[in-house]
Amino acid sequence: MAGKISPSMMCVDFRRLEESVRAMEQAGVEYLHFDIMDGHFVPNFTLGPDFISCVREMTNIPFDYHLMVERPELLLSVFDIRKGDIVTVHQEASIHLQRTLQQIRDMGARPSVALNPATPVYALDEVMDDLELVLIMTVNPGFAGQKLVPSTIRKIAGLKERLRAGGHSHVEIEVDGNVSWDNAAKMRHAGADIFVAGTSSVFRKDEDIQALLAKFRSCIA
Repeated sequence: MAGKISPSMMCVDFRRLEESVRAMEQAGVEYLHFDIMDGHFVPNFTLGPDFISCVREMTNIPFDYHLMVERPELLLSVFDIRKGDIVTVHQEASIHLQRTLQQIRDMGARPSVALNPATPVYALDEVMDDLELVLIMTVNPGFAGQKLVPSTIRKIAGLKERLRAGGHSHVEIEVDGNVSWDNAAKMRHAGADIFVAGTSSVFRKDEDIQALLAKFRSCIA
């Protein structure tokens, strides 16, 4: 099965928001990725519920919520989470992780946990039965445009093998952070399934989004 694309809405040109959403629809992207940051868990603030509701009115593409916030379980009700959406919380940020994942599943969404570059994959062993995805951060979260942490490619491969060995091959691996065309091909080879595409691949100034998405998709086929 080919890789899936989840363009980062943090990187879109807000002045051309609806035009960009239409282009992503035409390109057949599988998800739209929303980075939600609280200024505490990561040193940045991004996308709030009003912006996300605005995009929701434009499209039926499923949403990919990435909650880079402390105590994410307290914010789940703030967002218009729907059946088929991905909701990712950080292993490092949720005190009662299994309970939070069950809340997400009860909302009809796909429960997912993100791991920062320095967090080992075995940290998820006790909640693997509760997951549909794992998001491997390939940079330290907070800002677009960072360089890839090289060891995270091995981490993707290690997680893939761990999932197979543990009978969890159905759990998808998502990757986020400097997912350039070259890096995406390496991540795909290591076992990644869903790719958060941003400024290094599909949102480049004055370049056609559909053409960039087509090139990106060829890297993860």
